[in-house]
Amino acid sequence: MQHIELRSDTFTKPTKEMLERMFSAKVGDDVWDEDETVKALEARIADMFGMETALFCPSGTMANQIAIKVHTQAGDEVVCDYSSHIYQYEGGGIAFNSSASVNLLKGVNGKITVALVKDSLKEENVHFPRTSLVSVENTTNKGGGACYQLSDLQDLSVFCKSNKLAFHMDGARLFNAMVKTNTKPNEYGSIFDSISVCMSKGLGAPIGSLLLGTHTFIAQAKRIRKVLGGGMRQAGYLAAACDFALDHHVDLLKEDHRRAKEIETVLAQVAFVGEVLPVETNIVIFSTDKPASLVAYLKDKNILCSAISATQIRFVTHFQFNDSMLEKLKQALLSYS
Repeated sequence: MQHIELRSDTFTKPTKEMLERMFSAKVGDDVWDEDETVKALEARIADMFGMETALFCPSGTMANQIAIKVHTQAGDEVVCDYSSHIYQYEGGGIAFNSSASVNLLKGVNGKITVALVKDSLKEENVHFPRTSLVSVENTTNKGGGACYQLSDLQDLSVFCKSNKLAFHMDGARLFNAMVKTNTKPNEYGSIFDSISVCMSKGLGAPIGSLLLGTHTFIAQAKRIRKVLGGGMRQAGYLAAACDFALDHHVDLLKEDHRRAKEIETVLAQVAFVGEVLPVETNIVIFSTDKPASLVAYLKDKNILCSAISATQIRFVTHFQFNDSMLEKLKQALLSYS
């Protein structure tokens, strides 16, 4: 029996059509800068975002960590929300890779503001680390898939420029945010110094993220990617999957969001659920007294999800979670006691 996967949108598998695109890719050695499919994808995504160039990386974590390394010096400080993926889920990489410290802010559903950043900045003093980078996440993972308004990001960008701070976006689910807010890639490219865009979450490619920035920034990033072991050879097979996802999977995100909203509606009806974070995109986070019991109950019904804290469960919808599966989940939730 096929299980219903709601642990993450990273569990999607290539479709037959995606595999066909991958198998027909023209490849070379990307470390030698000779894989034309990778080069075409990098050029395509850079053009979409109105940024100078891009670098294909194995993962979003690597793309983020490379960006942090380029933007900081040892002993510097990175400003981000306390729930940020770069802090919570990247293996302590800020310290390990960049020897930088972190200034954690308490935003709303993972989103920070100019006021929070401004209040967090330290005076120039030998006792304090030098703040060099502000990073935001869009959508916010632990914030329940919340999206930044473009105007808020523009305000942050102006503040960062006026204070000589680099501004990075972890765009792990940026296409979800763009679909929700009806914004375009080039509107973001003009705001940030660097952006990481993940293809293996909502867009459903098996592997791959891209890091965007200036030619100078990406030249440095390529050296760091090599040091971290991220230089891949015939990577065009993977880039072709990302290219296919851009062609065919972006419009499907609207359906992921619709199904997540329907789950939110059901959760509001059942007594065992406490707070449900506002559902904007494809992530549903809610509290319950005994998460482990509900996870086990759903697993018995062949529905997989995960407890993300002692009180919270997360569902993540994706294009391989269909309406039939949605109905089975609804019935399971309504039957739980």
